[in-house]
Amino acid sequence: MKRDISGWHSPRLNKWMDIVSYGHYGPALLLFPTAAADFLEYERFQLIDALKPFIDAGKLKVYSINSINTESWMNNQMHPRHKAERQEAFNHYIYDEVVPYIFNDCGGHTPIILSGASFGALHSANIFFKRPDLFWGLIAMSGDYQLHSYTKGYADDLTFFNSPLSYLPGWNDHYIIDQLKQKEIVLATGQGNHEKPSAAIELSHVLNAKGIHNHLEVWGHDIHHDWPTWRQMLPHFLGNWFIH
Repeated sequence: MKRDISGWHSPRLNKWMDIVSYGHYGPALLLFPTAAADFLEYERFQLIDALKPFIDAGKLKVYSINSINTESWMNNQMHPRHKAERQEAFNHYIYDEVVPYIFNDCGGHTPIILSGASFGALHSANIFFKRPDLFWGLIAMSGDYQLHSYTKGYADDLTFFNSPLSYLPGWNDHYIIDQLKQKEIVLATGQGNHEKPSAAIELSHVLNAKGIHNHLEVWGHDIHHDWPTWRQMLPHFLGNWFIH
């Protein structure tokens, strides 16, 4: 499997950001790390190995980036407003830097699927819902799509508009809603240890109310918030809804 590590000093984030890619050809899958993890997390926990059949067949090229969660939502020393400002910078790092990098690396406007597990699901969903024009679809696994536990009761425009279950119910941007109706959206969760199936169910209901089709998958009580779950989920959803 071809594996390349690259990176650049991000003007949006004012720091060096690494990115790794796996494979040669195919639509792009952009992975967002869990919690405070780095760009090689999905490799360390064998999720890249689980995607190897797609990668080796030239049906998928996978990219993984660093998170900045310790500089935003997971940093208890920061005011929530400053956390949200850092999150906004990260959002634009994706839109203005990572997406063009992937297009350039793939030699054109290749379809991009966003995905992540746990905190990565929140990031991938939030970024996807705001700019669906840039992406083919979303596979969000084991996510919580509300930021209340990280804002400690504080609320303003930036915290609100980075918390999908806050802003989506009242979303009335018809251009974005029409874009979302054309996309593939998978919301997946287990019901085992440390999973929060109510989050995916609520998000699915919000999308349904706006006529935005989505695939809600609630797996069993033996499906826990852990890597064996995500190694099983991601190839399953890619093979069923994206890669044929």
